[in-house]
Formats: sequence, C-alpha cells, structure tokens
Amino acid sequence: MTRKSGAWRRGRDTDGFVREARRRGLRSRAALKLEAMDKCDHLFRDARVVVDLGAAPGGWSQVARRALPPAGRVVALDVLEMEELPGVEFMQGDFRNSEVLHGLRSRIGHQTVDLVLSDMAPNLSGTRVRDQARWLELAEGAAEFAVSMLGRDGALLVKLFQGEETVQYLRTLRERFTHVAVRKPAASRKQSRETYALARGVDRAT
Repeated sequence: MTRKSGAWRRGRDTDGFVREARRRGLRSRAALKLEAMDKCDHLFRDARVVVDLGAAPGGWSQVARRALPPAGRVVALDVLEMEELPGVEFMQGDFRNSEVLHGLRSRIGHQTVDLVLSDMAPNLSGTRVRDQARWLELAEGAAEFAVSMLGRDGALLVKLFQGEETVQYLRTLRERFTHVAVRKPAASRKQSRETYALARGVDRAT
C-alpha cells in the first residue's frame, strides 16, 4: 500500500458518512446520497416498481426497499454478485445484454416500472478521456433502458461525472424527459466530479 492510498483509506474510515452508514447497517455510503435525494425529491412517493442498475453491493436497493410499501418491488441488476437482500429480487448480468433485458421484462410482467436508479461508474483507468467515455457509455445505456422500461410518469436517477460530455448528455435527457434536474447530495465528496441527474416524465413524442 502506498502512502497516498493509506491516507485515502484512513480518510475514508473516519468519514462521518461512512460511520453513519455502518452504524445504521447500510451497505454503502452511497445509500445516504439516495436518502438525501429522496428527501428532496420524493423519489419513492408514487413508486411501486423500482429497477436498480449496477446495484452491488446493494446500498441503493436497500434504501429503495425500505421506502416502498410492502407490495412494492425492487429488482436489482449487476454483472457482479450481490449478497441477498430481503425483499429485493436480484438478477446477475449486464442490463445492456438482450437476454438479460428479456429476462427482466419477463420478471416484471404486466407491471409498469416507476423508477430506474443508476449509481453505476466505470472502473477508472486514470486517463480522464477514457474514463469519461466509459461513464458516458453507461449513462447513455441507463437512459435508453429507462425510456424503454418506464411508464409515462416514471423517473430516472443517474450518476454523472462533470465534463464536456455532461452538457450534451443533459441536453439529450431533456429531449426525452419533460423535467431534468441536477443534484449534488451532501454525502457526495466535495472534491468529486460526481453529480446526479433526475429525469422525470418520459416524452413519448420523441
């Protein structure tokens, strides 16, 4: 372990949000980000079926399950394995794969998806141009998925990384959804380029 990575780990371990997540039994610090955005935007108020893309280790699915009524459903997808979460239906695979997508549609059946969550991020290479391209691929995939799966009043919450491509991505979201807002929850580190876009109301005319 390098001195720099050791300092990062020590900073992470003493992070108040990390301690809070551990204290409450949440699977990730990211769960607190979702809770904050839900408090601001009432993400789950009218939701009954939620799909969580790139769900592992399960922090966002955990928050979603707690926020939904007993009859609500959370379907989590990830290419990685995820430890079982009570009340969460997990599918392992890439949501961009046609077979996985078909399996998801079959699982959901006649129900309408109300909310798509995507906290996905690429494995960082350290090369900003390459990393930004990988992020954009995931974010565009999440938007395409959401438009195809959501009901007319559904919503997409997707992670962004600030950069030149972000402006165009937001422009594309505004062409597909009736309302788009950008959020930066307190649990998101200030030095991070991470933000979130909340897109609501699928515009079927496009």
